[in-house]
Formats: sequence, C-alpha cells, structure tokens
Amino acid sequence: MSLSKLSFLVILVCFAVTNLTAQRNYDSYNRIGVTGGITIFDINTDDLQTVSENGFTAGFTTRGPFYNDFDLIYGINFAGNKVGVKGSNLLSTEEILYQFQAAQVTFLGSYNLIKHHLSVEFGPILNINGNLKLENDKFADYILEGYNTLRAEEIQNISRFNFHLAGGITTGFEGFKISGIYQYGVTNMLNKLNDQNLENDDFEGHSSTIVIAGTFYF
Repeated sequence: MSLSKLSFLVILVCFAVTNLTAQRNYDSYNRIGVTGGITIFDINTDDLQTVSENGFTAGFTTRGPFYNDFDLIYGINFAGNKVGVKGSNLLSTEEILYQFQAAQVTFLGSYNLIKHHLSVEFGPILNINGNLKLENDKFADYILEGYNTLRAEEIQNISRFNFHLAGGITTGFEGFKISGIYQYGVTNMLNKLNDQNLENDDFEGHSSTIVIAGTFYF
C-alpha cells in the first residue's frame, strides 16, 4: 500500500472513530489536530558507526476522552529523517548522510495530570519507511568504518515495516499543545541487509527518535 493510500485510510478511520466517540461522549471534547515538528533520529547498533541527525515530521491526529483521566490519541504522521554513517575513501573519514521518508500510524494512551494542560503519553506506533538514500552519490563507494569491503551504497535496502514503542509528555491548552516524545524501534530495522550477501550477515539496529512537535486542534 502506498503512503498516500495509507494516509487516506487512516484519516477516514480517525474521522469515523472521532464521530463515534463524540456521540458516546456528547459532553466531552473530541479534537482533530494538525501536527508539525522536528525529529532527532539515530540507529542504535554495534554494526555501524552512526551519527544522529535532524529531520521533520507533519501529520494529522485526533485526541478524545476514553475513561476517567485517560485520553486516546490516534492518527498518521509523515517524517523526513536523516542519519549519518562514518565511512572512508582511504584518504579521509567522513560522515555519510542518508535520508529516508516514513509514515507512522500512532495509537497512544494519554494520562491527564492536569486536564487539557499536562499529560503523559505512551503506546505503540507502526512505522512504514522507504529505503535509506544517499544524500550525495559521491559517497557511494566509500568503505564504511569497521569493514574491508562494505560500501556505503550497499546498506540502503533496509526493512520497510517496523514497530516502535513511544513515551513522552505533552503540555499546553485545549487548542494547542507541545509534546516531546521518544520512540524506540522494537524490531530490527537492518534485518533486510542480512539477506544480501554483504560482508556482515548479522546486522542488528533499532531506531531511536526524539520528536518535538506542536499540534493545533480544531
């Protein structure tokens, strides 16, 4: 399923669930919001020498009451992430930048410490990403640090579907909130590299992402 079709499907589900929740909780708030922010992305791995880099995120979200002091948050976000990997051309060692796009389906629980103003969020995220792409093709034949033959262009084909666990804090008002969320990739996002007959056949790496975002609710 393409990212555009996935986003359309999730948006429809968000509207449908919001409408049903609103009918059941006619005296409660149910808000649809637009989110935008920055990401700080890295890969936790012993197999590559990585450097965290900044990216961006944007998407749609819905927040509504669930039970007592708990809310539910669900929606879809798109991200443009970057990560650096150290490599060498035998003359010098440089940080090689990769970029990739991703769509995330979120379903988080929210516990209200101060209703509408302060809450903690936690829950699972389904992450669907494209391949790593070299930001500059001149680094394609660089040998990655720690290897004898592994070239920078050979690690681009990573796993597409990954599950994340997320947790963080949100503050603000009913119509606008700022959040800081940490996402850890439970699944091995480098697992697909193990089927490509590379110098290393036991890659393991887990994504590590800090998301700082603002959300306007309608």
